[in-house]
Amino acid sequence: MKEFDREALRWALTNAVEHGGHADAKSVVGKLIATQPELRSRIRQVMETVEKVVKEINKLSLEEQRAKLQELGVAEAPKREERRGLPELPDVDKYPKVVTRFAPNPNGPLHIGHVRAAFLSYEYARKYGGKFILRFEDTNPANAMLEMYDKIREDLRWLGIKWDEEYVQSDRLDKYYKHAEGLLKAGGAYVCTCDVMKFRRLRDGGKPCPCRGLPASEQLERWRAMLESKYQGEHGVVRVKTDLKHPNPAVRDWPALRVAAVSHPRVGDRYRVWPLYNFSVAVDDHEMGVTHVIRGKEHVVNELRQRFLFGHLDWRYPTAVQYGRLTIGGAVLSKTQTMKGIRSGEFSGYDDPRLGTIAALRRRGFLPETIRQVILDLGPTHVDSALSWETLAAYNRRVADARANRYFFAPGAVKLLVEGAPRLKELRLRLHPSHPGRGERVLPLLYEGDALAAYIPGADAASLREGQVFRLKDFMNVRLTSREPLKAEFHSREVMDVPKLQWVSAGAIEAEVIKPDASRELGLVEPAAAVLRVGEVVQFERFGFVMVDATEPKFVAIFGHR
Repeated sequence: MKEFDREALRWALTNAVEHGGHADAKSVVGKLIATQPELRSRIRQVMETVEKVVKEINKLSLEEQRAKLQELGVAEAPKREERRGLPELPDVDKYPKVVTRFAPNPNGPLHIGHVRAAFLSYEYARKYGGKFILRFEDTNPANAMLEMYDKIREDLRWLGIKWDEEYVQSDRLDKYYKHAEGLLKAGGAYVCTCDVMKFRRLRDGGKPCPCRGLPASEQLERWRAMLESKYQGEHGVVRVKTDLKHPNPAVRDWPALRVAAVSHPRVGDRYRVWPLYNFSVAVDDHEMGVTHVIRGKEHVVNELRQRFLFGHLDWRYPTAVQYGRLTIGGAVLSKTQTMKGIRSGEFSGYDDPRLGTIAALRRRGFLPETIRQVILDLGPTHVDSALSWETLAAYNRRVADARANRYFFAPGAVKLLVEGAPRLKELRLRLHPSHPGRGERVLPLLYEGDALAAYIPGADAASLREGQVFRLKDFMNVRLTSREPLKAEFHSREVMDVPKLQWVSAGAIEAEVIKPDASRELGLVEPAAAVLRVGEVVQFERFGFVMVDATEPKFVAIFGHR
């Protein structure tokens, strides 16, 4: 073997073993260039070679990759650098006890971006022996969805997140009213009845609206008129007084409460005045003793607004820890897009495999430990992060590989007759090659005359050449003698360095695998899969990790990743 080819193979195998069985071509090229800088002059050729090597390596099981790595004289993949824990929270010594909160809006399902705040807040509370609060922020009656409260709780419990206290803002309206009235009396806010466009023109010019200077007695009278539904639509808004010359117009005299004649899914028509986000959040963070607010950096303007309110009420503002935006390529994370797609029928539900929701990740077989570790490794960095499916899959492989039992699946199955095959009733294989204690699975064999009848993946069948030797994995090597019909003859039993194909024989079950793009792949799975339970994660060898989605009336699995 040429030295370069050997090095490419070595680094590809090392990368694959390090990442749970899936090598990344760009990473391999980077290692080659780092060790052999002279290769830069022929980078295109290097990339082509590496891509071919990686493609072949990724067809192997993790056990086979490890074996080949040892054949090359490399005992094991380099150990990954030990992950450090979360960085220390600032200002911990300034509080008697750390209190954090996760505050979802129940207007749609949680996705992986949302749970970054949940995990960080939860883990920091546990790190310092503090308290973690779950708070539903549902003071926009127009978009709160009754089913989402329990769905959010379900997702958090599945992720292993436990909260010490729970609050729902729609149960706390009287508290917000009390603080609003006190603020109006103290002159820290006013009731604005101006036309919205007129107010914006004045605000953008740094000028006060006529309502701002009215005495507290008139402000309170207007407040009572709001509560009695005497104002409609955009008229009748409580605004918090701020600096009218503030460089950001959005901070100037921001709205705190408004009239909203919309029925709320939890409390119905009991209220007609609802607090807006910055007001309810500020009141709750103070009353609940929140010490550290961990959230995305898009809340910078909200923080500026809330600090004015805290100043009026002589409250201490919590320590803010802000992190960058998290995206995942090829997945829909937007709640608006998700809900629109579900309503239109584009998506089958909250767990449609094309979505980045926690429900969709769970349905695809991603494990809670995976999501937790990804979030903790990202930490509260202020830099925007782009998470790829490949990275998420690599994390999940490290957890799933040891847990998932193995089965044979032949997508687009094509019948193959093998003449002269050993005459056996059945074949017994381990459920997991590295865990013999789990037991075995049985592959019954079917013979038609003197030939073994097997079914192999359609793509493999199409690539075979007459005279080619290949292996029916974990059974025997055969030589192809005919393509139409597809026939082969027995060659040998010992393991050879030839292509290894999945196969099934007697009792195979018709199976359907739903891919992340919602396409469906039909095939046959070995009969031992009949005892699998819905929700079980298994590995279809040389195909990928899947989650069993249904067993009746037919076997359906959701593809997770290779």
